[in-house]
Amino acid sequence: MPTAPLLPDDIHVFERGWLSSNNIFFDDGQTSWLIDSGYSSHSGQTLALVEAKLGARPLDVLINTHLHSDHCGGNCAFQDKYPSLITLIPPGQAEDVENWNTQALTYHATGQHCPRFSYGQTLLPGSSLRLGSHSWDIHAAPGHDPDAILLFQPDLRILISGDALWENGFGVVFPELEGAKAFDQVLATLDLIESLQPQTVIPGHGRVFSYTPESMNIARERLQAFVQSPVRHARHAVKVLLKFKLLEVQQQPVGLFNEWAQRTPFLHMCKDRFFSDLDFASFIKQMCAELVTSGVARMTDEMIYNA
Repeated sequence: MPTAPLLPDDIHVFERGWLSSNNIFFDDGQTSWLIDSGYSSHSGQTLALVEAKLGARPLDVLINTHLHSDHCGGNCAFQDKYPSLITLIPPGQAEDVENWNTQALTYHATGQHCPRFSYGQTLLPGSSLRLGSHSWDIHAAPGHDPDAILLFQPDLRILISGDALWENGFGVVFPELEGAKAFDQVLATLDLIESLQPQTVIPGHGRVFSYTPESMNIARERLQAFVQSPVRHARHAVKVLLKFKLLEVQQQPVGLFNEWAQRTPFLHMCKDRFFSDLDFASFIKQMCAELVTSGVARMTDEMIYNA
């Protein structure tokens, strides 16, 4: 496996498991910044990672690439720990955060938990932001999330991609599942990334990697497969949500897991739009069986386990 590319001394990437996004920490000795705060149940770990770097100093700025729960679930804990913290979010859902509309923010729909947080400023695509010792360009990156942003440092050619580009693809295109034509937005974002020609990519999940035409080709081929088969994309999305829950609970009685699924609107929406021939219980049973076949879950008659 290729060695991960080196980063400047003022950038530290905390690579996390898939329940939490990666956290990207900047420190120039006077000011500190953190990009994405992970999932709420990992907030204690995230705080400890940052505190180990800061010592007695406070965290000054918290930034979210987008507002999915695995990227901003720790915001509340950081705001409680550091009362003077400035939180920057993409502009599209600022009103939803202010009014704490969990429906619009998708936390209710996906059956995920995100403690309420506030924000201080918004991140405006087309502007720039100082992180560490360099200025970073802010770009809109719709697709996976319609309001997502990415950050690019043109001198260092480093891209902070959120879930717009991973080493082996990109995040679930949630708006497409809701009926929006978001695959086109994914394509436009991939075109943008290709035009930037980064050398190093810090993704929202997975290791830091060197950008190559091959990594972009993987993403484009994945997108084309989803465009050709929206059902394939929906099946993938449902299993991602089920696996996310398993990552959170690790193990749970099958009855409780099914009750959670029954309360999760997004699963019903996917079933009704793409798997209408199945009743809901059979649909969830089939999706869980596919997770077991893939080796990422285990099941008995009574229990379901993360694997």
